[in-house]
Amino acid sequence: MAINSFTLVEFAKAQVTSLDNQDRFEQLLQTLATVIECEAIALLALRGEVLKPLAIKGLTPDTLGRRFVIGEHPRFAAICEAKEPVRFASSSPLPDPYDGLVADHPGDLPIHACMGLPLYFAERLIGILTFDSLKPNAFDDLGQDKLDALAAIAAATLKIALTLDELEQRNSRSHLLMAELSQEAIARDGNELIGDSQAMVKLKQEVNLVAASPFSVLIQGETGVGKELIARRLHLQSSRADKPLVYVNCAALPENLIESELFGHVKGAFTGADKNRAGKFVLADGGTLFLDEVGELPLAAQSKLLRALQSNEIQPVGQDDIHYVDVRVIAATNRDLAEEVNNGNFRADLFHRLSVYPVTIPPLRARNGDIALLAGYFVEQSRRKLGLQQLKIAKDMLPYLNAYHWPGNVRELEHVISRAALKASVNAKSPIVIINPIDCGELVRELAIDGTSSDEPKASPIQTQQFLLKPDESLKQATERFQSEMIRNTLTAHNGNWSAAARGLNTDRANLTRLAKRLGISVTKQIS
Repeated sequence: MAINSFTLVEFAKAQVTSLDNQDRFEQLLQTLATVIECEAIALLALRGEVLKPLAIKGLTPDTLGRRFVIGEHPRFAAICEAKEPVRFASSSPLPDPYDGLVADHPGDLPIHACMGLPLYFAERLIGILTFDSLKPNAFDDLGQDKLDALAAIAAATLKIALTLDELEQRNSRSHLLMAELSQEAIARDGNELIGDSQAMVKLKQEVNLVAASPFSVLIQGETGVGKELIARRLHLQSSRADKPLVYVNCAALPENLIESELFGHVKGAFTGADKNRAGKFVLADGGTLFLDEVGELPLAAQSKLLRALQSNEIQPVGQDDIHYVDVRVIAATNRDLAEEVNNGNFRADLFHRLSVYPVTIPPLRARNGDIALLAGYFVEQSRRKLGLQQLKIAKDMLPYLNAYHWPGNVRELEHVISRAALKASVNAKSPIVIINPIDCGELVRELAIDGTSSDEPKASPIQTQQFLLKPDESLKQATERFQSEMIRNTLTAHNGNWSAAARGLNTDRANLTRLAKRLGISVTKQIS
C-alpha cells in the first residue's frame, strides 16, 4: 500500500479547485481511504479541550454533530498527547469513542484495529485523524515514513481550511482583532451554530456580516429556534466581546417595574425602593443589551425604551439627572412585529429603530439535513450528563426525527433526546446505550396519528383544488382567500385538530391560530 504519486497529484489538484472546505475534507478522506484500507476515518479539529468532527467516512451521520471532550476519552487523549502515530492494540482496555457509531455495526465493535495521527502545524497541535479497521492487525505494517507523510498532508489541508475560515471572518470585520480566543470561547460555552443546511449557511453569513457593525439587530423566529444563541454569537463576534452581555426577558418583567429594571432607581423612588439600583442599561454600558421577547413590552414602556435608543440617555426612576450610556441593543421576538404595528400593539418608530438589521432564524423543519447533526450534539451532551460510556441513536430512529414537524424547534429536539436518553439508559443491558423509537414514544405516536406509517415516516401533502383569481380581485384578497381555503382543507383533513393542521402546513400552531382569527376562521371549535 505505497502512496501512489498519481493519487497525490489528483489530491493536490482537488485541493486547489475545491470550492469550499467541506470539499477539501471529503477529498482528503477519499484519498486516505485509497491509501489505508479501513472501515472508518474521521478528521477532527482541536477546539480548546474539545475535538470537533469536520469530516467522516464510515461513521453514522450524527457523529458530525458530536463534540468530544478530550479528557473524557482516553484514546483521544493519548493521540493528542503524542508526537507520532498511535496504534492501539486490539486488546486495549481503553474504551473506543466510536463504539456504536461505525456504520452497519450498531453494537460493541468486535476486536479491531484503531490508529490515530496527531496533526501538527508549526509545532502546534491543530487536530487529529483516526482510522478504524475490523481487521485486528490492519495497521501493523504501515511504515513510519508513510504515516508521517499522510499526517503532514492532512495537517496542511486542515491548516489551509482553518486559515481560509479565519481570513473570511477577518474580511467581514476587518477593524476587529481576529481573536482565536473568540472561537474557543464559542466552542467552550456551547455557543456554536450547528448545521450545514442552506438555511443555516445563509444565517451564519448574516451573523458574520452584522456582528461587526454597531447596528441594532432584531432577531425573529419561532419559539425554540435559538434566538438567545444568535444574540450571544453576535456579541462574541463584535468589538464589544470583552464587555458585558446583559440579558432581559421582557415577558417576565412586571409592568410596574419595567422602567426600574431597565433604567434603575434611587432609594425612596417608590415603596420598596430601599436602596439605589442600577438598571440593565447601566450594567450593559460599553457592551450589549439583549431584549428577549421584546414584543411583550407594553406601549408605555416602549416609549421610554425608544428614547434611550434614540439619544443614549437614561433617567433612573426618582432622579432628575440624566445618564449617558453606550449600549448596543439586540432584540428578539417570536411575534410578527410588523403585524403588531399594524394592529396598534407595537410602536412603529421603535420597530424601525430595533430592526436596523433584521435576522430571521429558520425553523428546524426548514433546515434540511441538520436534524442528524443536532441529534448527535444533544446525544453527546446527554451521554456526559448521564455518565454513560457510549450513547447512540438507532439507525431506524433518524427517519422519525426527520419526519416529525418539530413545532418546538431545536429546544424540543433537545428535550426529546434528553428524555429518550434517560429512558434508554434505564433499560440498557450493555455499556453502549442505544436510543430506539420506543424511547421516543410521544413523537412516534404523533406521527402515527397523522396517518404516517410507523415503518416509514413521511409527511403527506394536503390536496387542494386548482386556485384561480376572480374578476376584479386584488392580490391581497386572493392571497387571503387562498390561505383561508388551505387552512379549512387542512383542518378538515385532520378532523379539526389544530396541532396536526399546523404540522401539515409547516407552521407553528400559535401562528396558525392567529392567522385563522384574522381570516375569520373560528378557532374555538372543530371545523367539519
